[in-house]
Amino acid sequence: MTQSIRDCVIGLDTSAYTTSVAAVTAEHVIFQQRQLLKVPPSQRGLRPSEAVFEHVQNMPALIEKLVQAITAYSIRGICVSEKPRPLPTSYLPPFSVGVSFARSLAYVYGVPLWLSTHQEGHIQAALWSIGHEEWTSFSALHISGGTTELLQLRRQDSGHFLIQRIGSTDDLYAGQLVDRVGVMLGLPFPAGPHLQALAQHATDPLMLTVPRVWHDGTEWKTSFSGPETQARRAYEQGAAGANVARGVELVLARTLARLIERAVQVWPLVVVGGVAANETLRHELIRHSSHPEEIFFATPDLSRDNAVGIARIGYQFFSS
Repeated sequence: MTQSIRDCVIGLDTSAYTTSVAAVTAEHVIFQQRQLLKVPPSQRGLRPSEAVFEHVQNMPALIEKLVQAITAYSIRGICVSEKPRPLPTSYLPPFSVGVSFARSLAYVYGVPLWLSTHQEGHIQAALWSIGHEEWTSFSALHISGGTTELLQLRRQDSGHFLIQRIGSTDDLYAGQLVDRVGVMLGLPFPAGPHLQALAQHATDPLMLTVPRVWHDGTEWKTSFSGPETQARRAYEQGAAGANVARGVELVLARTLARLIERAVQVWPLVVVGGVAANETLRHELIRHSSHPEEIFFATPDLSRDNAVGIARIGYQFFSS
C-alpha cells in the first residue's frame, strides 16, 4: 500500500483505570494523552460500572484534543482494545466504552476499524519504545494490577500475536500486591508511583520471604499472598512505611526474577505493564538474571496503560 508521511492511525484504550488516546504515523507518535480514573481515598479500586462511567466522562475531552492535534494528517484507520487479553473468554466492561467511541470515529472518518487487546497494546508499545518492532519471536513479562503473566510470543501476519502463557501467579497479581500494601500505607490508588517514591526513604528495608516457584504440570507458578501477609503484619507491629514499601519492591522483583529464570526459553524478554515502571524492579530483574543483556523495558511512560501500542498495531494493519 502506498503510504504518505502524513498518514496516521488513531488508537483508543479504556482499561480498568486509564482512558487513553493516541495517534501515530509510520515513524512518530504525533499525539498521546491519558486520564486516570478517579478512585476515592482508601478504596482499592472501582466497580466495573463506576469505571465505565469515568471513561464516558473522560473520552470526549480527549478526543477533542486529539482531533485538534491531527488536523494536518490523513486518518487511515482506528484501532481499539476490545478486551484485556486475546482470549475468547477475556472480557471487562470498561473496554466497551473505547469500542463504542472507536466505532463512531471510524464511521465519521469513513475509515476501517481494527480490534486488538490491552495486553497486545502493552507489548507493542514496549517494542516501539525500545526500537524493536521487527521482533517476531520473543518472550514478555506482563505485570500490572490486572495480570502477572510470563508469555512466549510469535507475531502473526495479521498484526496480532500468537501467545502462549508459560508462567503466572495463582493468587494476587504483582500490581495487586503493590496496591494492597500501598493502600494499607495510606497511599493513593493506584499505588505504584507513590510506593516507589515512599520506598526511596527506606533506611532498613523489610526482608520478606521470596515465594517459591513451582510447575503445576502446565506452567510455572508463584504466589504473592505470603509477602502481603508478612508486610501487613510487620506494619501493624511498627515497621516504618518506607521500609515496608522497599521490602515489597524487593520481594516482587526477586520473585519475578526467579520465575523468569525457571520459565523463559525464548529470548529476548521484554517487560511490560504498569508495574514495570518501577525502577527498583528494573534494577533487580537485571541484577538477578543470567541473561541481563537480553532483558528490555519500555520507558516508564509507555510501561503504564497507554493507547500508543494500540495505535501502532493499527498502523501495522493499515500498512499490511
